[in-house]
Amino acid sequence: MSEEEPAKPAFDWLPEGMEPLADGEYDAIVLGTGLKECVVSGLLSVKGKKVLQVDRNNYYGGDGASLNLTNLFEKFQAGEAPTNMGANRDYNVDLIPKFIMAYGNITKMLLHTKVTRYLE
Repeated sequence: MSEEEPAKPAFDWLPEGMEPLADGEYDAIVLGTGLKECVVSGLLSVKGKKVLQVDRNNYYGGDGASLNLTNLFEKFQAGEAPTNMGANRDYNVDLIPKFIMAYGNITKMLLHTKVTRYLE
């Protein structure tokens, strides 16, 4: 026996020909992917909440992001990234220099949300 997939919901605001990526039912919608937003999303999801996290940028991290050459040139509208500098992924430029203590409340929150599993 084959089970049929449930019909995807329709939304008035969705352009014709597009289909929704999710059912549209969330406990929380978090705008942004900076550290604070990611911690809030992680804490909510650990508590069993259904969270949608979106960002207006095409990269994660908000103001504290590390950008490759392409994203860096796009952000500052500096034209095309140079091709004679090697691979795009060889560069990561921090928008804000950072220092995170190896012990403290922020580390405990990151561990509680299991963010470390993304390192694997």
